[in-house]
Amino acid sequence: MSVTSHSHPKGLYVLFFSEAWERFSYYGMRALLVLYLVNHLHYQRESALEIYALYTGLVYFTPIIGGYLADKYLGARKAVIIGASVMALGHLAMAFESLLNLALGLLIVGNGFFKPNISTIVGGLYEENDPRRDGGFTIFYMGINLGAFFSPLVCGTLGETIGWHYGFSAAGIGMVCGLFTFITFQHLLGPAGFPPGFNHEVDRSLRPRDWRDIIVYVIASVAFVAGFLKFWAFFGPIWSQMTILNKLGAGVIVIALIETLRRVFSPKSQKSEAPLTLDEWQRIAVICILSIFVICFWIGFEQAGGTMTLFADQQTDRHFMGWEIPASYFQSINPMAIMLLAPIFSMMWIKVDESKYKMSTPTKMAIGMIMLGIGFIIMYIGQNLAVSRNHDEMLPMLYSNGLNLFSFEHKFNVMGMVGPFWLAAVYLVHTLGELCLSPIGLSMVTKLSPARLTSLMMGVWLISSALSNYLAGRLEEIMLHFNIPLYGFLIAISVGSGIILLLITPILKKWMHGRA
Repeated sequence: MSVTSHSHPKGLYVLFFSEAWERFSYYGMRALLVLYLVNHLHYQRESALEIYALYTGLVYFTPIIGGYLADKYLGARKAVIIGASVMALGHLAMAFESLLNLALGLLIVGNGFFKPNISTIVGGLYEENDPRRDGGFTIFYMGINLGAFFSPLVCGTLGETIGWHYGFSAAGIGMVCGLFTFITFQHLLGPAGFPPGFNHEVDRSLRPRDWRDIIVYVIASVAFVAGFLKFWAFFGPIWSQMTILNKLGAGVIVIALIETLRRVFSPKSQKSEAPLTLDEWQRIAVICILSIFVICFWIGFEQAGGTMTLFADQQTDRHFMGWEIPASYFQSINPMAIMLLAPIFSMMWIKVDESKYKMSTPTKMAIGMIMLGIGFIIMYIGQNLAVSRNHDEMLPMLYSNGLNLFSFEHKFNVMGMVGPFWLAAVYLVHTLGELCLSPIGLSMVTKLSPARLTSLMMGVWLISSALSNYLAGRLEEIMLHFNIPLYGFLIAISVGSGIILLLITPILKKWMHGRA
């Protein structure tokens, strides 16, 4: 593979479409989940957001386990097939109300195998110093958003206007398409993602025993979820009585126990591996530190599937030319904007990095966090307008700001609802922030991680999203308890964390040793 060629490996486009279909299924289901729980199953808002929090949090927690299994035993390729198969079963199970918990469990487990390892295979298509790597991840990231753009439009239309189960079934079909694409065209991936010790000079595709392992893991995953649900039926009431701090503490204890058992029962061959060097430890530290800051970003960004979706459903005037826009459609604004803006950002970063204003990865990420805060300033204003029920109380504020009352009232509808452009503006600004943070973050992990720990470190990177997704779903409840405005709090942590990250960037750059 020549690093001087400007074309990308053919395998990148296999991963592009596989990921596009997988994201179609994930975001299609996510677009409907809270609305389905509230409007169809009649869950209370708080309960629906808690389920959303647990689901999205665990979806990003399990990749650390899937990454470890792929690094040590399975290889990324087998792990992706296992994950896609389990998720396909989960999405199709969502079409049946009685299988809701089983479906969510299968999606959580399947994503743990799929998510970290398909990104690892992208990195494996390129040599260590290949200048095409960042461009490859940008193309891959556009695949993510291609699926995310169409899924609310297709699944949302079917789910909200025809029947919820049609929407969930469409998501399942999308996952099956992604699995078919990956299996059919995996020969274009070259040696990337094969199991440890695989002799790709002799065997250029997965062997019969590899397919046997895949079947065993899929069956074991279904059995594990079913068994866990039986376990949860007993301990669930105890969990529901625990405070959020106690729940987080219990989670930390479980993670510590898992890590302890892993170290005690790890194979002796693992102990014979060369110890990590100081440079490698410092690069790992950078990944962990940036993961902490990323938590603050995703806590805010992931309001999209929870409070912002309910805002679209309940506090946004969605009528347009005699047609009511489905609430789930607003979740297509972000991926549409990414597809339009990602090539521009890619060229912009090249120009900036070739100039005297070259920015490091932490600097770009800090700018993304500040942009997120700016988006929540818009959301904060829109929320205050939407909840303001007393017209007379609004008049003094409008006069004091020198605004044209007639046009202001006509555009913003101060009597309880706001126009759709409020959410559109928030999603657009948040997209600008995401483009400064997320795609370069994925690329950064593959650059900084020691080769034998790449999938595991990708899992660590994604576990920051696990905690942030869980907190994103529970944040409204926490803020209500302390009587703190939700979006005001998100402004503070987004902008504040971005500024702190800018201040410590010189240290992080030193520890990166020129790799990002």
